[in-house]
Amino acid sequence: MKILVVEDEKKVSAIIKKGLEEDNFSVDLAFDGEKGKELAIEHAFDLIILDILMPKKDGLTLLKELRMKRISAPVLMITAKGSVEDKVKGLDSGADDYLVKPFAIAELLARVRSLLRRGGSEKTTSLTVGDLHLDLVSHKAMRGEKTIELTAKEYTLLEYFMRNTNKVLSRIIISEHIWNYNFDTGTNIIDVYINHLRSKIDGGREKKLIHTVRGVGYVMKAN
Repeated sequence: MKILVVEDEKKVSAIIKKGLEEDNFSVDLAFDGEKGKELAIEHAFDLIILDILMPKKDGLTLLKELRMKRISAPVLMITAKGSVEDKVKGLDSGADDYLVKPFAIAELLARVRSLLRRGGSEKTTSLTVGDLHLDLVSHKAMRGEKTIELTAKEYTLLEYFMRNTNKVLSRIIISEHIWNYNFDTGTNIIDVYINHLRSKIDGGREKKLIHTVRGVGYVMKAN
């Protein structure tokens, strides 16, 4: 699962990132509210950890803006402020939980796992684009009546495309989300994987779902 940490204290961010990655989460970092908003809109995160006091845009303002854009990922607020009034403001702005600094990483991880379990019961168990159906529980993919066999990486790539239907995804964004490393312009690994996936999804079909946007990246669309 992918988590966004928006925290301006780089030492704190590094500690949180290390703890989450040791618990097998993929982590992106933002050190101010504006960058946090940009990443939250561009990517599909399973959870957001958000500090309140930050440069450029404070956490409460950022949270309200994300909720207005219908970004429903669970949000764990972290802050040095611990008054009841501060907690109420955070929860009223759309936060799902609240953690006061300083905190133990073990408690942070417990809160994260609890929020993900809670959100999981409300999330959809399948995705559909046109006649393509993906079961998120069994990891079974079907195009019409035909079952499509996918490797683990192809499944992850397909799920990412289907969660971002009609959104052009650059090679850099795909690389960071699927492989969790910075894009190397000297490799064509992304194009190779997408071509493999495209042959399985669109091969022999008149109606194509995965399209190339020349010079930009790829997009999945039903129409």
